[in-house]
Amino acid sequence: QVQLVESGGGLVQAGGSLTLSCAASGRTVRDYAMAWFRQAPGKEREFVASISFMYATYYTDSVKGRFTISRDNAENTVYLQMNSLKPEDTAVYYCAAKDPWVSRNEAEYDYWGQGTQVTVSS
Repeated sequence: QVQLVESGGGLVQAGGSLTLSCAASGRTVRDYAMAWFRQAPGKEREFVASISFMYATYYTDSVKGRFTISRDNAENTVYLQMNSLKPEDTAVYYCAAKDPWVSRNEAEYDYWGQGTQVTVSS
């Protein structure tokens, strides 16, 4: 069983930056694919970024060039560096894990965190 806890959300002005962290516990996620999803008010949850156990990364088009996903297996932690934030990035951001291959489909993820709120003001 894997427990995921996100942190690092908050309120930031447009153009600013935030770094989200997702700390895993219960077992190592070294061999897991990890991902970030987000859900804006009134919208469905959507894929943001993922990183494979071999460090391959994937992004949704709207965040390419602005967001960077990374992982530190020694710390059992995944990060999402978010730069040039826009008001449309406002959402609850969720960390997720699956074994072993990456996917953009949230239904394939086995473990989820509780989410962290990111609010970008204009």
